[in-house]
Amino acid sequence: MLVVVTGISHKTASLELREKLALDGEAALRVGRDLMTHAGACEAVALSTCNRTEVYTYASDVAAANGATVACLAHEAGVPVAELEPVVYHHAGDAAIAHLFRVAASLDSMVVGEYQIVAQLKDAYQTALEGGSTGPVFNRLFRRALEVGKRVRTETAIGARPVSVSSAAVELAAQVFGKLKKRTVLIVGAGETSELTATHLKAHGGERILVTNRTYAAAEELARRVGGRAVPFEDLEGHLAAADIVISSTAAPHYVITREHVERAMKHRRHRPLCFIDIAVPRDLDPGIGRIDDAFLYDIDDLRHIVEENRHEREKEAAKAECIVEEELDEMRRWLRSLEVVPTIAGLRDKVEGIRRRELDRLAGRLGDLGERQREQVEILTMSIVNKILHTPTVRMKEAAERDECYLYVDAVRMLFELDGSEAAEAEDEAAAAEDEAAGAEDEAAGAESEADGAGAPEEDAPGASAPAPDRDAPGASTRAPWQDAARGSGPAHARDEFEPGAA
Repeated sequence: MLVVVTGISHKTASLELREKLALDGEAALRVGRDLMTHAGACEAVALSTCNRTEVYTYASDVAAANGATVACLAHEAGVPVAELEPVVYHHAGDAAIAHLFRVAASLDSMVVGEYQIVAQLKDAYQTALEGGSTGPVFNRLFRRALEVGKRVRTETAIGARPVSVSSAAVELAAQVFGKLKKRTVLIVGAGETSELTATHLKAHGGERILVTNRTYAAAEELARRVGGRAVPFEDLEGHLAAADIVISSTAAPHYVITREHVERAMKHRRHRPLCFIDIAVPRDLDPGIGRIDDAFLYDIDDLRHIVEENRHEREKEAAKAECIVEEELDEMRRWLRSLEVVPTIAGLRDKVEGIRRRELDRLAGRLGDLGERQREQVEILTMSIVNKILHTPTVRMKEAAERDECYLYVDAVRMLFELDGSEAAEAEDEAAAAEDEAAGAEDEAAGAESEADGAGAPEEDAPGASAPAPDRDAPGASTRAPWQDAARGSGPAHARDEFEPGAA
């Protein structure tokens, strides 16, 4: 069994396609349940944000899980599988876990260090948990991923420095004035950038936010959303006189605030400094403003310098975050391997012990003349033989748990010894045991001649003793999902695959 992730992101798919693949909570849960019902996944979680849609599954057949997930997502988006396949990425095993941890650490985000992804990941996991599509493995895995996100935020400064123009503008204002709580900020413009700026101001403690725009209704709407106050654009000079910080972002083709506007406003300020930050292209603020006493002007180029410097610092912190991801990956890897190895060792011992016990029971009639002590000696002897036979395989399996190819050993042992037998196989084992008992009774009654017949009694390991694996596509097994026909023949042939050794 392997963790598998199949998805698209801002790195691989267009915004138009990402919009089509956006999943709300209900759709995300439906996708997970479909893959568990029709594609053999044991657990499933779908994560959908503005920049990515990914589906995580816990499955034994990597190629089948990938193909089914692509078909299911294509059905949800209403696009052909062939359109989706070229932009889908696949990871399996350790690569899938590392990808999840990097997503949680915001290392795979459009803006490295952004903090919204942790909340989005938590919501996706909670939806799957409450919907019953997670189990022991994904409960452990996703809680660990959330812990990775928390560690990266607390142990590094990856999110401390702004890397967007709007956040850099607010940071610059904070550098000039210190705390922003008692400062009056005038935002000129009511577009998306102005709203982002106001949001960052609120996060930095800004409480006195004025919003002005040529369309007063737009100013009112933005002020309502950010908790500010709309003021008429016609009284711009009066607002300049009252403000400490002016941040302008409009789409005007000319200067919105001229040097003359500021010179008249400064007469009423009694030499109180006024900070202007222009984040518009073309510029909203007359460059001559910067030559006025007590007026300080910063434009988009100044902010880009800050953004680039901060991005460089975030890259340094990202290296620390990658180390945390590797630490957590090692821990998760050890847990998953033990999850596979321990039950396999236990299953192997149970299998061999069952054979030992049945053989003793079959020969019970022949041992009738043995005393109690002699019977104990036979018991000890057979147990010793079993332990000696299983000692080396047990030691090698435990050693394999520390290596990448652990899954190969586990799968080989489980297949060779039929440790994943069905109910039919168990019934067949019971029937074989009953035959053995009957053969033993017959041997005892027949005497020396029947010993030859007993030697030919059916052995458990004889050809035909094991039951065939159940057919998922057998009639009545499950109702086919509408996307399953598209999944036939589809797969990762045209996609970027990244499998761990032995993953497929």
